Amino acid sequence: MSYRFDCADGSGRGRAVARARAAIAEGELVVLPTESAYAVACDAFSADGLAALRAAKANPRLRPPVLIGTARTLDGLATGVSTGVRDLVEAFWPGPLTVICHSQPTLDWTVSGAGSGISLRMPLHPVALQLLVATGPLALTAANTPGRVPPVSYDEAHDQLGESVSVYLDAGAARYGGPSTVVDGRGDVPVVLRVGELSLERLREVVPGVEDGVAGAAR
Repeated sequence: MSYRFDCADGSGRGRAVARARAAIAEGELVVLPTESAYAVACDAFSADGLAALRAAKANPRLRPPVLIGTARTLDGLATGVSTGVRDLVEAFWPGPLTVICHSQPTLDWTVSGAGSGISLRMPLHPVALQLLVATGPLALTAANTPGRVPPVSYDEAHDQLGESVSVYLDAGAARYGGPSTVVDGRGDVPVVLRVGELSLERLREVVPGVEDGVAGAAR
C-alpha cells in the first residue's frame, strides 16, 4: 500500500519526510519532486532498494544517478575530483548539473558504472533537499515507466508506478524544463555528454576549457 503526503505548502512536510525516511531505511521506494519532474528514489547503499528501483523501471542493468543534499558530500563519494568539476559544482549546484566522477574505492558502491564512474547531482527543489538531509545519498531516476514521459505531477507518477512505491511526496505540478546537463569529469578536462537545462556556453563561462562531447560524438 502506498501513501501520499501533501508537501505543497510546507506545513506537513516534516511528517512526510519522516515517513519517507522510514520507507527508504526499509529498502522501499519513494517518489519525490525535483525542479523539473517527479523522480523515484531509494537508499543509494541499499541492495534491496536498488533491486526495487530496477524492478519498478523494468531495467535490471539500471545505474541511476545519485542525489546528494550538500556539495560537501561530493568528496565522500568521489575521488580525484578535478578543479574544473569543483568550479562547475560551485557555480551550478544545487541545480540541473550532473557530474560523473570516479567513485571512492573504499565504498561498496553498487550504482557505479563502467570505469567506476558515479553520476552525482544536487537538486534545487526544497522537498528533495529536505529529504536528502534526512536520508543521505539517494539513487534516483525519473518516475516513469518505459516508453512514457517523465511525470510532472503526483497523479502522473502514481499512474505509472502505482503500488510499487511506498511513499509519494506531492508538492504540486513541477515545471518540466528538460533534463540536467551531464558532464564527465573523470579526465583532465570536463566533457559534456548531454546538453540539458545548462547550455555549453553557460558552462564555459565558468570553465572555458569544457569540451563538447556531444558534437564530437556526432562527427
